[in-house]
Amino acid sequence: MKKDNIYSTTRLTESYWPADTSRPLLDWTLGQALREVAAEIPDQVALVEGIPDPSLRRRWTYAQLLRDAERLATALLNKFKPGERIAVWAPNVVEWVLIEFGCAIAGMTMVTVNPAYKANELEYVLNKSRSVGLFLIEEYRGHDMLATANHIRSNVPSLREVIGISSLNDYMDTGKPIIFPKVDPLDPCIIMYTSGTTGFAKGVLFHHKGTVNACYFNAEGAGLEVGGVWVNPMPMFHIGGCGLATVGVIMLRGTQVLVPSFEPGLVLELIEKEGGTFSLLVPTMIEAVLNYPERKEFDLSTLKHFMSGASKVEAALVQRVRTELGIGVSIVFGQTEMHGVVSQTHREDSIEDQTETLGQPMPHCEIKVADPETGEVLPIGEQGEFCYRSSYQTMLGYDGMPEETAKVLTPDGWFHSGDLGSMDERGFLRITGRLKDMIIRGGENIYPAEIEGLLKNHPKISDATVIGLPDEYWGEQVAAVIIPKNLEDKPTPEELTEYCIENLAGFKRPRFWCFVSEFPITATGKLQKFKLRESILKGELQYVKKFAEFKIIAECLSWVFR
Repeated sequence: MKKDNIYSTTRLTESYWPADTSRPLLDWTLGQALREVAAEIPDQVALVEGIPDPSLRRRWTYAQLLRDAERLATALLNKFKPGERIAVWAPNVVEWVLIEFGCAIAGMTMVTVNPAYKANELEYVLNKSRSVGLFLIEEYRGHDMLATANHIRSNVPSLREVIGISSLNDYMDTGKPIIFPKVDPLDPCIIMYTSGTTGFAKGVLFHHKGTVNACYFNAEGAGLEVGGVWVNPMPMFHIGGCGLATVGVIMLRGTQVLVPSFEPGLVLELIEKEGGTFSLLVPTMIEAVLNYPERKEFDLSTLKHFMSGASKVEAALVQRVRTELGIGVSIVFGQTEMHGVVSQTHREDSIEDQTETLGQPMPHCEIKVADPETGEVLPIGEQGEFCYRSSYQTMLGYDGMPEETAKVLTPDGWFHSGDLGSMDERGFLRITGRLKDMIIRGGENIYPAEIEGLLKNHPKISDATVIGLPDEYWGEQVAAVIIPKNLEDKPTPEELTEYCIENLAGFKRPRFWCFVSEFPITATGKLQKFKLRESILKGELQYVKKFAEFKIIAECLSWVFR
């Protein structure tokens, strides 16, 4: 997607972007997408197992990938019915791709499960999704996952079969020939559980048409060229792995090199040896690649573009990628409930737009910045809630949770994201915080992102996050949780309070200060503020309470998340 048409010429008069419908949508299922490409380029390599030993890497052409997906679909249909749910509990193994397309062809819904989950978490997902089958890796990082699955089976009434991925090839030969069912593009294909940043995981229900088109537009817009090679270290239980990379590659007739887990040296080696042209890396991954001691020993001449997102991508990092690697960067922003990406920067955008904005909306996606109370579209540049409406991107809903779905999805199709931000006259978005993170102190709305941005500029602070704590008089008070650059030389509460007095209105200044060595985050790198709040309220995370007169009420202790 080049920056042309309305992306270059639009000048808005209010914070509303009309859907760009100039690009046609494909009314395809995942199975149809694979069949179309396999018929077109059967001998093109579709999938490479990116393990460290090159001599042991398995490879699939498009013809072979389709063959194995249909073998698996046949085996599934001999044991389960179209419409049933099949869970996958595994790290990045190539069998994820076979199972994803096997389920799609069989008309079944794949449920993604984080391999780091323990027994109670696995049980929750299996019961919530009503999964009838579970594919798993038998052992992962010392965890006997097969034993765990067998342990909780009696608590999951729907679960009829557990299949070890090590024996998947044998399993694919267990089915008798069968006629594949007709699958509609709007049928569900994937259930992906939200990361639980608000403390309550919900199963987002994807459909085929949304997955096919969203991943196609995103991959193309971010710089994956036709026939490109995507080196993919993103977790397959996440939209970045099983969606953007896996489906995006197929839509662009490319090759996916699936990395077992992120290791900068292995990623660099795979780019060199497999001719990698593209990768999706979160900012911390890009930093690790750039700072890898032996990076300059690798031939990265095939590499053309990076895509990044999930957290703020600093200008200095984009400049380093351009200068040191000589490649482009596309910054993406989105939400699982919208099949991934709703906006992205263009490769030719300025560094300012790349790092200070979230880019412009994806094709066929309306976006408005609305007043959180009235829903009315706000003037250009004013802060409000991002709301999205799309003919193909919106989720089918939260699986089995109509009341939760109704809280975010209106009858006229608008999805209320809970993200706060603004839109400029060109349609570029900027994020300022989360509506649910908003603190209300004495009737004043306080947005944590503003305070966090200030604190992160302090010379002794590595990272900071701001949350609201209950207060009988004010309703809520502002608390700041700080990761100092040096725990032995952390800034004092007096120093930080003075810093805030100089830079913030009085009602925005933190009254509570906590110091930690790390934040609780999800497997996909999202900060879990609710865990910080719970830890403070339970007394697990101690704090210093500071008023303007600098009176210390409690002792401050370092605290590490366990």
